[in-house]
Parts: sequence; structure tokens; C-alpha cells
Amino acid sequence: MLPADVTPQDLASAARNELKTLSKENAEQVARHLAMAARLIDDDPQLAHQHALAASRSAGRIAVVRETVAITAYAIGDFALAVRELRTFRRISGRDDQIALLVDSERGVGRPDRALEVGRAVDRAALPVEVRVELAIAMSGARLDLGENERALQELDIPELDPDRAFSWSPGLFAARAAVLEELGRLDEAAQWQRRAEIAEDVIGSRDADSETLLVEEIEELELDDDADEPPSAPASEPDDAPTTVQDEVDEILADAGIDADGDGDVEPDDADENPSAR
Repeated sequence: MLPADVTPQDLASAARNELKTLSKENAEQVARHLAMAARLIDDDPQLAHQHALAASRSAGRIAVVRETVAITAYAIGDFALAVRELRTFRRISGRDDQIALLVDSERGVGRPDRALEVGRAVDRAALPVEVRVELAIAMSGARLDLGENERALQELDIPELDPDRAFSWSPGLFAARAAVLEELGRLDEAAQWQRRAEIAEDVIGSRDADSETLLVEEIEELELDDDADEPPSAPASEPDDAPTTVQDEVDEILADAGIDADGDGDVEPDDADENPSAR
């Protein structure tokens, strides 16, 4: 059953456009199922999958419908179905938007070699940057499955791996590198990259995820010391003989210039030796 508050407008406009080949009534019903799948995917992936299947029964030739079935199938661990649906989605749409999910699904059914083949067959330069990063992470995971830990690290050596900036893809990419470094026994480096992942996550959560954010200052602030929570110490107090009045300040300036307070300008020889500014 579909809740009454779910409308076709809850579905993204790009997805709704794909449903225009359907009758109006069918398009609206399918849109509502897809909207429900998107709403539930994080909290109840099993129910989200049921809505995706309901949409598929009414619009099985629509790319976004097959894509949704694949995503929800992956979420519930049905990797074989995810592989099948993702292949259909690619055939219908001609797009590689979900190539990383396909690679990961091939891993899920125990075919890391096949996963690498699928990933290598794609022109990475033609992929959107986020998809390219997700693919690198999936390919790295396939290398780990095969015990190729060093090559798993190499898969993550991509231009988007910038430790000083946070983009929407940075937390996942940093965390993936941390995981590989841990497998390699390079624990200090792993901890450093995991810390970067956490900082990037915090920065992304508090700022516009589409804009780049320098992380260097953020990391330095967090690495100061364990006393960061203590209140800052009070500034050093002025010496007891510090000038406290305007006249005192004037007298001090005159003395520095070699002029006594009476204004006669006489300076004793010894004083002159001790005060180079009076020469």
C-alpha cells in the first residue's frame, strides 16, 4: 500500500521525465512507488525493494525503474539480482552511472576477477567525477578480495585523492585508503587517513558539499594537543613598572630619546654609552 501523502512530485523531475512514455495513471503510480523506495532505502531497504519491484511490474522497460530495483537489491544483499538489473539498466539507458555498483555486486557474488574486467572496460575519463571515485573504491575492493593489497592501494591513487581538500566523495575515498593501508600493516598511515575521512565528513556536513574546502587548517586545529578543552591561559600581566598614565609614557619616550623630563636635553656620558639611541 502507498501512503496518501506520497505523490509523483516526490520523485525527482529527471526520473519523472523517464515515465512519460507510460499512461498518466500508470506513470503516477510508478512514480509514487519509486518515491517510496527512495524514502525507505536507508531505514527499511527490504520494504524499499518491494516498492521497486511493484514499480517494475508496471514499468519494466523504464531505465530508472530497473536502476531502482538494482539499488534496492544491492541494499538487501541480493547481489545476483543487482547484477542482472544493473546490466539491464545499462542496456536500456546506455549509461554507466552505476558502474561502481555493478563492480561491487560482482564482488558480492564472489567474482572479483569479473568485477575488475567490468571496471576496466569503462572509459573512466568519460565518467562523472563522483562515479569515477566510486569506481576506484570498488576496484580497490576487488583487488583486496584477490589478496592484491599493493595493487588495491594503487587503484586509489587517483587525482581526486587530495588530502588537503574535502569534496562530497572525499570521506569514502579517504576511508577506503585507510582500510587498504591497514591491510598492508601500515597502521600509522591508516590512522592518519581515517582521521582525514572523519574530518572531511564533519566539514562536508557543515558546509556546501559541492564546494571544495581546505582541510589543512582543520587538521592542524584538531591535532594541537590534549589540552584543547582547557580554557586559554590569561595573557601575561604587565610588569609593575609599566607606564599607567599619559605623563609616564611621555617621560619614558623622552628618556629613550636622551632628553630629561625638564627638557634641557643633557645626558651624562655614562648614560649615553648605555643608551645607543641617545647618540
